[in-house]
Formats: sequence, C-alpha cells, structure tokens
Amino acid sequence: MGQAQPYQATALIVEDDVMQREMLCLLLEESGYKVIQCESAEAAERVLEKSGGALCLMLTDVHLAGRMTGVELAHVAKGRYPRLEVVVTSGRPLMQALPDGAKFWPKPWAPLDVLREAEIAQLA
Repeated sequence: MGQAQPYQATALIVEDDVMQREMLCLLLEESGYKVIQCESAEAAERVLEKSGGALCLMLTDVHLAGRMTGVELAHVAKGRYPRLEVVVTSGRPLMQALPDGAKFWPKPWAPLDVLREAEIAQLA
C-alpha cells in the first residue's frame, strides 16, 4: 500500500521577463511551493485548463508575450476558479478593471509581499 504524498501548494507564475520569473519561482519554491511558470497568457491558460483546480496562487504581469494580457488572463482564471488567489503586477498604472477578488501590485514590489500572499493563498 502506497503512502499519501503530503499536500504541496502550487503557484502559477506568468511573466515574460526571465529574471523576474526566475526570482519569483525561487522565492516560492523556497517557501515550499510547487511552481509552474509561463511567459505568455496563452500558455498559462493551457495550464489553467489542465490543472487549474490544483493551483492556489497565480501571479501575472500585465504585459506578456503573446496577444493576451495579464488582466485578461486574470479574468479567465477568476471566472473558472473564483477561489484562486490572483495577483496582477505592472510597472505602469493599471488601465483595465480587474475581476472581483484579484489584486494589483505596482512594481517594484518587495519579496516579503510575495511571501505574505503565498501564505494567504495557502490558507484560502
């Protein structure tokens, strides 16, 4: 009889800047998260279709590779998974409305902000 694997929270990081994406992933992995990373909203949408129910946090930049923005992705994610913690971030002012329950973080944000959000997401 196999032993049950302990629960490991999963985060989806959607960022087209490789350095920022890697930093976010490292921060979350060191906090015990399993991390899935994408550089485009289209790739992230495929992850949501396949394993969105297993996610507890999605952090996305507004401007991404591909045609879809991070704000549009946030609407897709919250529409399918209303309990998913969604954070949208940008170095520019946000010009589009976010879905209910999503948060906006202006860049630069502090690594401590990411860790706090990860903790909130695990409790949700």
